[in-house]
Amino acid sequence: MSNKIYPIGIQNFEKIRKDGYFYIDKTALIYQLVKTGSYYFLSRPRRFGKSLMLSTLEAYFQGKKELFEGLAMEKLEKDWIKHPILHLDLNIGKYDAPDSLDKILNEALLGWEALYGSREGESTLALRFKGVVDRACKLTGQRVVILVDEYDKPLLQAIGNEALQTEYRNTLKPFYGVLKTMDGCIRFAMLTGVTKFGKVSVFSDLNNLDDISMRKEYVEICGVSDKEIHGNLEIELHEFAEAQGLTYEELCVELKKYYDGYHFTHNTIGMYNPFSLLNAFKYREIDNYWFETGTPTYLVELLKKHHYNLERIAYEETNAAVLNSIDASSTNPIPVIYQSGYLTIKGYNKEFGIYRLGFPNREVEEGFIQFLLPYYANTDKVESPFEIQKFVYEIRAGEVDAFFRRLQSFFADTPYELVKDLELHYQNVLFIVFKLVGFYVKAEYHTSEGRVDLVLQTDKFIYVMEFKLDGTAEEALQQIDERHYAQPFLSDARKLFKIGVNFGAKTRNIERWIVI
Repeated sequence: MSNKIYPIGIQNFEKIRKDGYFYIDKTALIYQLVKTGSYYFLSRPRRFGKSLMLSTLEAYFQGKKELFEGLAMEKLEKDWIKHPILHLDLNIGKYDAPDSLDKILNEALLGWEALYGSREGESTLALRFKGVVDRACKLTGQRVVILVDEYDKPLLQAIGNEALQTEYRNTLKPFYGVLKTMDGCIRFAMLTGVTKFGKVSVFSDLNNLDDISMRKEYVEICGVSDKEIHGNLEIELHEFAEAQGLTYEELCVELKKYYDGYHFTHNTIGMYNPFSLLNAFKYREIDNYWFETGTPTYLVELLKKHHYNLERIAYEETNAAVLNSIDASSTNPIPVIYQSGYLTIKGYNKEFGIYRLGFPNREVEEGFIQFLLPYYANTDKVESPFEIQKFVYEIRAGEVDAFFRRLQSFFADTPYELVKDLELHYQNVLFIVFKLVGFYVKAEYHTSEGRVDLVLQTDKFIYVMEFKLDGTAEEALQQIDERHYAQPFLSDARKLFKIGVNFGAKTRNIERWIVI
């Protein structure tokens, strides 16, 4: 029996090492980082190990050699010099008012000033920070290490509130500017976050930061690779498989399907989400752990605000400049969704420098689409999973009329403001519903100019559907025959349903369906 203790939600390196928690050794990469540069930025999705990485750096720069016993760092580092460390964690605040950020920064500065003193003329947050860096260096005789966790949390929480975002940006820009002006007093600095705000934002002056988010050398600095799973959890894989009633090989396939697939640049190995993976090993259950910790509503607000066609989400194409930086005034929601971990790199066109994006794995794809449902359809967050379950049961049972009555309820009470983009709204709702249904039955979904054609297959039934906006159910049915949508299934032993459906602009709902 395995006796590993998994560090679920534990982000402190010292606690993990002293209390005997399971740890995958990342210290060779940490060593490479500190020996080859001074200023870094790393963006990774939430719950991907960024805080633990910063905590590991903190322990290293505190000279705590004993914590690295048995790890790669123990053999690599010879000097173990203790540096003064300024560790700022912006994850702790709720940024909903102009002074929210000031309070967090002031609290951090008061703590540092208690250690290194203050000066009367330091009237602004940036001047106080500059003074702390200067005095910490002089008092200790060692240059300072600055670690900033979730640097972008205030800006992300203020998405959609331009005035508040401007306020936070104006505070952070001079504050982070200290990293450049005090270069002579700084040994090492690292900022982490989910996203990278660029152009007129906090990074515009910080051109000394080395952004390693898409660097191949550091792909494995956060997250877990296949090699690390098999090198550290081989016994546990066999126990997990037995608990699930699967073979070892089948379990490896399932884990890969649900949690692997994060690619942070082109032509690199996929990385597993560590939070989901460790939860799965702890409970020996494959589940949507990452989504249970909360998905930010600002992502949905961005999609809706910019009238985004959800069908595009699984095959978006973009370039490195877009992926690498978010312009606060941008109308493109894709960089935020990519950097937040809901999309990843699936392919790369070297000639044109174009990245193809898609969902990294089943957990993210199903979780994200499920999360969208209550925001687009007339159903609440508690009921929506059960509604999808009922849809699947009805499709499997051949209960066509019950299925369409349920679908009608999803369109009921469509808010008036959506009428201006009704076609997109109805296509988005259908996409969400059939994408979720498609996790349990085989589904093919296509759209063009006010219509949707769809094929659903179960072990007993085949459904060929055509949806029209402001046409007739008869016209929809006629189109199925004219375009030979049912042709591939005519010799199939399963029962075939051809269904024409009309969606009305005035009623903002499904008006009629015909089944033959």
